Amino acid sequence: MRLGLALPQLGAHSGADKIAAFARTGEQLGYRSLWVGDRVLAPVAPSDLYPGGGSPERPYPPEFRSVLDPVVVLAAAATSTTTVRLASSTLTAPWHNAVLLARSLTSLDRLCGGRLDVGFGVGWLRDEYTATGPSWQHRGSLLDEILDVLHQMWTHNPAEYHGRHFQVPCAHVDLRPVQPGGPPVLLGGWSPAAMTRLGRRAAGWLPVYGMAADVTAALWETARRAADQAGRDPNVLRRELRINLHPGQGARHAADAVAQAHDAGVDGAFLDLQFATSSVEESLSMAADVIARVGPLD
Repeated sequence: MRLGLALPQLGAHSGADKIAAFARTGEQLGYRSLWVGDRVLAPVAPSDLYPGGGSPERPYPPEFRSVLDPVVVLAAAATSTTTVRLASSTLTAPWHNAVLLARSLTSLDRLCGGRLDVGFGVGWLRDEYTATGPSWQHRGSLLDEILDVLHQMWTHNPAEYHGRHFQVPCAHVDLRPVQPGGPPVLLGGWSPAAMTRLGRRAAGWLPVYGMAADVTAALWETARRAADQAGRDPNVLRRELRINLHPGQGARHAADAVAQAHDAGVDGAFLDLQFATSSVEESLSMAADVIARVGPLD
């Protein structure tokens, strides 16, 4: 099982000058992947509570009030590392124009020498859709069309696309990703529709640690069944598990969570230490402690 780390991006960790050193040290410690997330708004009176434990008194983690741009963070990590995979869990695809997103992701794949994995989701906060412009009600079809546009621009030259949400006239696309066919696309979500989409067209799933085992098993089976029905080999799908550490949870808790993930047979897992530590330096210290506890996982 590959083990990764979330890059410093949130709250007290959102000092852009720390990204390169964090990425370099994480790679040297033996972590195999580095991850970012996507937040654009911290509403005073939010439309929705954070699904990871939000309450009326604390609707979302306060770290969401200061979030670095995920593409910028990945670009900084790309130029300071040589072997780790760079990934997102998740970029909220419907907020983005499909063609501009294709350009950014293709540029990133070239910048890191073909080490990019792209994780997409549709988010949970309706206010962020209000702020960025797209329709919350059409988020699923927007994601589908963005995946279509990316596929066209990563596999065709010239490329074009004509859909409900996006119109791309036939155009030369000489900016090509390093990875043939483009970076692997992973999808988040936990609805039957999300898992069916995943099975039909994605490289894998981005689950979150803490979900009930029977629920995750049923969702995973939905994805595998959809892959089989689409004529794909279900065994090519992979799972990259997000493990969020909370205040008061230290390296021992993180190591136990990694061991559980390993026993569950996931292909990769990554630790987000930003909610459990007060600085980038403290996160790196905990990351070193976790690696010392779990040892080689391959």
